[in-house]
Amino acid sequence: MAVRHETELYAPVRAYFEARGYEVKSEVLHCDLVAVRRGEGGEEETVIVELKRSFNLELLLQGIERQRLADNVVLAVERNRKKSGAVGQRFGDLAELCRRLGLGLMTVTFFKTKAPLVEWLAEPGEPPLRGIRRKRRERLMAEFAARSGDYNVGGSTQRKLVTAYREQALRCAWALAAEGGEAPPRRVRELAGCARANDILRDNHYGWFEHPAKGVYRLAAEGRKALREYADVLKAWAPAAAENDLAAETGLAAETASAAVPDPADA
Repeated sequence: MAVRHETELYAPVRAYFEARGYEVKSEVLHCDLVAVRRGEGGEEETVIVELKRSFNLELLLQGIERQRLADNVVLAVERNRKKSGAVGQRFGDLAELCRRLGLGLMTVTFFKTKAPLVEWLAEPGEPPLRGIRRKRRERLMAEFAARSGDYNVGGSTQRKLVTAYREQALRCAWALAAEGGEAPPRRVRELAGCARANDILRDNHYGWFEHPAKGVYRLAAEGRKALREYADVLKAWAPAAAENDLAAETGLAAETASAAVPDPADA
């Protein structure tokens, strides 16, 4: 059940804090909700809550601004289980963001036949839960090291990304072209300088290779197209003396482009 106004969040959030011994007042110096609880020793605990129908940058900036007034600042948003969106349902990531900023995050879920449910996702000052993912970091650095250069443009979607795997497959295609279009895996491995040549030729993720006979691989039309499309990558890597032979073997000036082949995930 979706709310129409953020003021609808006030009553359940107020009830939540009052049930825990806080005195609650609204719109105190532009703060949506201020809750104060006094201890037996006279000490006071103050919580400032900012309300919004959904999580957005404005709410986040409000929360940071309120941290100048109190240590405990909470962002409260509606949690609509039917609502979809890039931000609306990523509450785990939003909670981690709030933890990193020292903010609290709570959600209010409304129902047709029962009282609203108030849930804590992150408490003010709670430490982040997610540390460095070491295995993913190792994969990141291994991929970085395996690429011979920077052949992509950040944010581009016009052509398939040149990953380390794609670069190695291009080298294998180049090696086949340099051998007249056919060669055994051992020769491809030697020319391409690629220890994974056997696996790349056999798996043929991009449809660049053919296997006409045992122990022999052939460069397919899709492979010749890839050599043209990624000529900049090969030019940066291939020996200069072989460039003319490569152009002649792949028919760079004459052959018509064929259909693109989908790139496998995480190639």
